[in-house]
Amino acid sequence: MSVKDLPAGSLKDRVRIEETTLLSDNWGKLTRYRFSLRRSDGEWQEQTREVYDRGHGAVLLAYDTARRHVLLTRQFRLPAYVCGHQEEMIEAPAGLLDKLDPETRIRAEVEEETGYRLGKVERLFAPFMSPGSVTEHLTFFIAPYSPDDRVSDGGGLEEEGEDIEVLDIAFDEAMAMVRDGRICDGKTILLLYHLALTVFRG
Repeated sequence: MSVKDLPAGSLKDRVRIEETTLLSDNWGKLTRYRFSLRRSDGEWQEQTREVYDRGHGAVLLAYDTARRHVLLTRQFRLPAYVCGHQEEMIEAPAGLLDKLDPETRIRAEVEEETGYRLGKVERLFAPFMSPGSVTEHLTFFIAPYSPDDRVSDGGGLEEEGEDIEVLDIAFDEAMAMVRDGRICDGKTILLLYHLALTVFRG
């Protein structure tokens, strides 16, 4: 029987983990896996991959239909900087779950980063963001907001190294920033295009 004859989703019949080696256990865990994969022609092939486990996360983009605005943040991101990105990143508020459920965590994260306390939030989807090397899947949310929802200045937590600027900007300007590259964060682009298709149509 070839792999093509196996039922969909039967990876347990195609993958054998041969060896795991923990390379780093700091902020997240980096593990090297040696495994055998049964290819589509039925032959087994040994491969080695490194997998980074930093936990799962959540992200939320708040929108104001009355003013046609969205709520974003701007902050320094070291990985982007060492790749040559010379500007702070503009993003939707996001954070790791830290053993909380996604909705509880993202409500707290939005208030911590932006100073806004949200009412109803809507869960969209929870994709893997970089399945070739990272275990994280990210739960996406949207929520309405208004200027009256602000309860503090936000800005994040200094003890966590955060120094966050809050951006309450026009949706059309945010979309222009995607097109010209000022917004280059993948999760934020996904959420902005979701709003373009569902909330700010026309």
